[in-house]
Amino acid sequence: MTEPLEDLAPMLNAQPEGWNAAMGLTFVRATLDDVTAEFTVGPQHLQPYGLVHGGVYAGVIEAICSVGAALDGRARGVSVVGLDNQTSFLHAVREGTLRATAKAITRGRRTQLWEGTITDATGRTVATGRVRLLCLEGGARVAGETVAVKNG
Repeated sequence: MTEPLEDLAPMLNAQPEGWNAAMGLTFVRATLDDVTAEFTVGPQHLQPYGLVHGGVYAGVIEAICSVGAALDGRARGVSVVGLDNQTSFLHAVREGTLRATAKAITRGRRTQLWEGTITDATGRTVATGRVRLLCLEGGARVAGETVAVKNG
């Protein structure tokens, strides 16, 4: 019998900061195999026509896929950074709670590919995307600094 995967969502939600906090993103589940988060649409998510901005969808997909890849990297002693994000917007949304789920497609030694899906309260897919991430060895530098999760 396999052991259940550790759910790190409580740790991720304990000290919300940065983009995730600004978007009101709350993690429901975060394991090595899948990540689920939710947010309730508010004024900060809308473009001038009153619809959820495409950048919000792309950002949420980036966030959940990055968390999944980072959890996998953490278990292997590496950090991850995004290489590209391809997000498609399928249905317009003005309000409600949206749920985003990410699953790994491939986790290689140097790169990972994750797929994310955002659904509305009825279960309809409103956006989907793929994020490719680069695995960095310990001590790697990006933009002039050593890659590390900032605490506090």
